Amino acid sequence: MGGPQNTRGKKAGKWNGGSISIRHLYFHIPFCAKLCPYCSFFVDTHFKNKSPRFLDALLDEVKQQSARHPLRPRTIYFGGGTPSSLSISELESLARLRGLVDLSQLEEWTFEINPATVSAAKARTLRALGVNRISIGVQSWDDAILKTLGRNHTGAQAEQTFHLLRDAGFENINIDLMFAVPGQTREQWARTLEKTASLRPEHISAYSLTYEEDTEFLRKLNAGEFVRDTEWDANLFEMTMDALAAAGYAQYEISNFALPGRESRHNFAYWLGEDYLGFGPSAFSTVGERRWQNIADTAAYADGVLAGEPAISFEETVRPSTRAGEIIAFSLRTNRGVPDASLAPWQREVEEFRKLGFLQSDGGQVMLTRKGKMMADSVAEIFV
Repeated sequence: MGGPQNTRGKKAGKWNGGSISIRHLYFHIPFCAKLCPYCSFFVDTHFKNKSPRFLDALLDEVKQQSARHPLRPRTIYFGGGTPSSLSISELESLARLRGLVDLSQLEEWTFEINPATVSAAKARTLRALGVNRISIGVQSWDDAILKTLGRNHTGAQAEQTFHLLRDAGFENINIDLMFAVPGQTREQWARTLEKTASLRPEHISAYSLTYEEDTEFLRKLNAGEFVRDTEWDANLFEMTMDALAAAGYAQYEISNFALPGRESRHNFAYWLGEDYLGFGPSAFSTVGERRWQNIADTAAYADGVLAGEPAISFEETVRPSTRAGEIIAFSLRTNRGVPDASLAPWQREVEEFRKLGFLQSDGGQVMLTRKGKMMADSVAEIFV
């Protein structure tokens, strides 16, 4: 997220003040043709005829929030689910956002797509809407790996979609990749990295597969059908860092690599602790000291919002000290690091991590070493 106000070092504003200007908006589009076996996000695979009412509720929620806070986003992110499952007419209806939100300062508008759901006409519609950054869920160029992941597209389809988006005028494209997939060989992952770098997307997100609760993959792991090998995962991660660095991509966050100036501004806002609003079922929001999550049910979400009632399933007060710890945990994952002085409350633990070779200092900033990047989750645990 580019240029938003930074809450680091300041006490977060109070929700009931009603004057906090929101610079970052997330929209959750839950619709998917099928549930991928590794996915733990809220998705709705039975969305026939639900979309129009859902979109009315989504925009109504924006209207309701705009009455509480000035909405002047610098970044917008449409995730899911599969946002690109929306039809062209449904995408065109999102133009109503312009009447609800001040987009004069908008710098980055990201839209996630599945290669199986994008046509040339849909790409042009997204461009006309104002979207200027696309995130493609490729995961792999190898059809055997895509089958294991339950994806509904082929490697050839993904490549065709990439070129289609370029032809539509998109000059800022991210490609999502996944490694440590069951059955994946080192050679398969090497080919995926090489193929991706050869296309020269502006951004690459490369994630190690994680076995999340309530997923088919976790059930197979627990049943012994899959085997987790942390040493193998680490080997592929090191391979990823080396290959993408050699291709000119800077690792500006543990799993994110970018050409110069192409870092994700929206994600940086999360990592640096900016306030943000989430719209749609299951979406999280954090504003000042208040954090909440919307109902993870498409119909119940739409019913509540359209009735003028909060469609919230969970909320909490986030103490300034808690939020400060979260910001440190996330910022340490980036190449910006955190100011050395901000780590004073954890001095003993930080010194231990220095001795282990996990942390280093540069110009008053503390950041993870290469070795520390392999242990990032363990380091983050002491702050949250």
